[in-house]
Amino acid sequence: MKSPKRNQLFTIILTGISGSGKTVALNAFEDSNYFCVDNLPASLIKTFVHLCYKTPDISKIAIGVDIRERKFFANLSETITSLRKTQDIEIIFLEAEEDALIRRFKETRRPHPLGYKDLKKAIHQEKKILSAIRNAADRIIDTTSLTPHQLRKIIIQNYSGEKEKSMSVTLISFGYKYGPPAEADLLFDVRFLPNPNFIKKLKPLDGTNSKVKTFLMEKKETRHFLAKLSSFLEFLIPQYKEEGRNYLTIGIGCTGGKHRSPALVEEIKKHLKKQKLDVSVIHRDMHG
Repeated sequence: MKSPKRNQLFTIILTGISGSGKTVALNAFEDSNYFCVDNLPASLIKTFVHLCYKTPDISKIAIGVDIRERKFFANLSETITSLRKTQDIEIIFLEAEEDALIRRFKETRRPHPLGYKDLKKAIHQEKKILSAIRNAADRIIDTTSLTPHQLRKIIIQNYSGEKEKSMSVTLISFGYKYGPPAEADLLFDVRFLPNPNFIKKLKPLDGTNSKVKTFLMEKKETRHFLAKLSSFLEFLIPQYKEEGRNYLTIGIGCTGGKHRSPALVEEIKKHLKKQKLDVSVIHRDMHG
C-alpha cells in the first residue's frame, strides 16, 4: 500500500470485471475505515475527492467504478491523471477467469450489466471496454481462486494499516428449561455432569463459587469433557476466523443454568484467553 503523502488524501479507485468481487472489496475498505462511495460517475470523481480533501475527518476514501458507468469512462483516465498531480491515487483492478465469472453469474442469477444474454459475449466486451483502465492500474487482483472472505482479508491486510482484529468470542451459560439462546452459533449440553443442585451445601451457591467449581473439576468426566472441548475449539475458532467470522457465540447449557454451565464457562474462558482472543461472558440464568 502506498503511504499517504503529507497533507494529502489517499484515494482508491476500485474497478474491474463484473463478478470479480468489487462489492466484497469495497465493503472491506469500508470496514478498514475508508469513506466509500460506489458507482460514482467519472465526471464527479474530481469534485468528490476535493470535497473529501477539505473535510478534516476524512483521510482515505475508496471509490467504486464499474461498467454501469461506461458512458463516463472516456473521462476516467483524464480525471485520474489530473488528480494524481495533487493527490495520492491508487487504482485497483479486479478480474477473474471467464469460467469463474460465468459460474458466479449463474449462481447469483443476476444479469450482466451490459445486458447481453450471451454471458461470454458480455464478458469479452467488458474486458475490451475496461482494457485502458486495467493497463493503468497500480494493482491487479485475480479473484478466480479466492473466496469472498479471502478477498476481504487481502484488502484489510494491505490497506487497513493495521492487523485484523482478534475474533470476539461470547460464552453464554444457560438453563435448558428456559430455552437455548437464539444467538448461539454453537451449543454444548453439559447435563450429563453430576449436578451440584442435589448437594445440600452447594445448592444455594452458583457456578462461579469456588466450592461448586471444585466439586465439578474433581470429576473425571468434567476434566475429560473440558480437555476435548478445549481441543475442539482450538481447532475450530481459527477455521471460523479464516472464513471471515469476527464474532462467535458459544452456549453451554445445563438444566437450570445455575451451577454446571456457569462453572464450565468460566473454565473455558481461561483457556480461550490464553489464545489471546477477545472473550466475554454472559451467565444468562445463573440468578434466575
